[in-house]
Amino acid sequence: MSRPASLGELRASGWVSRPVKEELRANVIARLRSGEPLVEGVLGYDDTVIPQLANAVLAGHDVIFLGERGQAKTRMIRGMIELLDEYMPIVAGSEINDDPYHPTSPHARHLIADRGDDTPIEWVHRSRRFGEKLATPDTSIADLIGEVDPIKVAEGRYLSDELTIHYGLVPRTNRGIFAINELPDLAERIQVGLLNVLEERDVQIRGYKIQLPIDLVLFASANPEDYTNRGRIITPLKDRFGSQIRTHYPLDTELEVTIVEQEARPLETDGVAISVPAFMTEIVAEVSQLARRSPHVNQRSGVSARMSIANYETLVANAVRRSLLSGEREAVPRISDLEAIVPSTAGKVEIETIDDGREEQVLVRLVQAATLEVFRARVKPEHLGSILSAFEGGLTVNCGEDVASERYTTILADLPGVAAVIADLGVGESPAAAASAIEFVLEGMHLTKRLNKDAVAGRATYRGRG
Repeated sequence: MSRPASLGELRASGWVSRPVKEELRANVIARLRSGEPLVEGVLGYDDTVIPQLANAVLAGHDVIFLGERGQAKTRMIRGMIELLDEYMPIVAGSEINDDPYHPTSPHARHLIADRGDDTPIEWVHRSRRFGEKLATPDTSIADLIGEVDPIKVAEGRYLSDELTIHYGLVPRTNRGIFAINELPDLAERIQVGLLNVLEERDVQIRGYKIQLPIDLVLFASANPEDYTNRGRIITPLKDRFGSQIRTHYPLDTELEVTIVEQEARPLETDGVAISVPAFMTEIVAEVSQLARRSPHVNQRSGVSARMSIANYETLVANAVRRSLLSGEREAVPRISDLEAIVPSTAGKVEIETIDDGREEQVLVRLVQAATLEVFRARVKPEHLGSILSAFEGGLTVNCGEDVASERYTTILADLPGVAAVIADLGVGESPAAAASAIEFVLEGMHLTKRLNKDAVAGRATYRGRG
């Protein structure tokens, strides 16, 4: 559809101007009635965070999200863009998205005074109505609010002329959504500059008697102050946010698995098919779940869902590398690939220990505990009797990264009863899939103290305990 191109055409079209908070409220109401999700791509908040966010928007509040790292705070804020109208009219050439019916800047006021109904109109897509600033200690009032532009003064304008102003990020997001990430990192004297934005809805630049009324919704994110210790949110600013919403990590392994499968970047390699058994994904997710409950991990720092995603990607990458080196055409992660996730885990948790070298031990134990949890949930004990008997009869099995998948078909023949376990795991019948299932079963039997294990340099030998 062709849109009005002038102020007169806009009036004739019946378009009605409304504040951005009313615009958001109307679109949230429409989504609630239709059953559409309020924010796309955010999982695990349907019964906790999302209802609070809906309440905040319906109430017309500015919002601060408080939570540890990796809890989708920024994603939710950016998702609010989709709740704006797709296009919005502004006075052509306006730096601050002037409302054609209620112009604010000198440019828009003078243009409408000169051109009247012939004033040209531009239509701005909602993606251009979002401003974002990562709060850093060197952020200035000029960055957020604005400053006198010396070049405009040098061109001959008087300092008192509003046209000398170079607008900051906040005015340039007029009639839109502005977000500040890591708000406590913003210097306290700069936070004071936001007080008028949140309450009086205007900005003041330098010492001029200029009030620039703006229309926006402010979202902010912050980590808990008791962890960051880099700053604080001043009390008057906290008081001006209508809603403070506490975010959280995935509450169970199943949800963590869903997030991993949604967020992990696919690894594509010509000539190598990639298949990840469900139990391996569950182990990766369970590592994060256990880390969030571990006394050895700094819980104030948090254990981000990014750790699960990075570990999953590393696990798959190691399986692909192993397959490429051995010339196999299928990559299926195994228990022996789990050693590769220790480095990708180490950078995402803070270990509570004063002993050098203990960090890796803590991470290895987390992986073992996760494997044990998934084994107990996935494997029926009654299927293990005949396997255990074979080991008690003197059977030993060598596993590891350098053991080809075809070798495991021989192991499969030596282990009566393991076929039933593999069938329960639903991994398929290919050699690579069977290798993954066999290593999982053997490692689980070791962790439940049914088998002994000797591990050296990526190789593991499983034998009976007799």
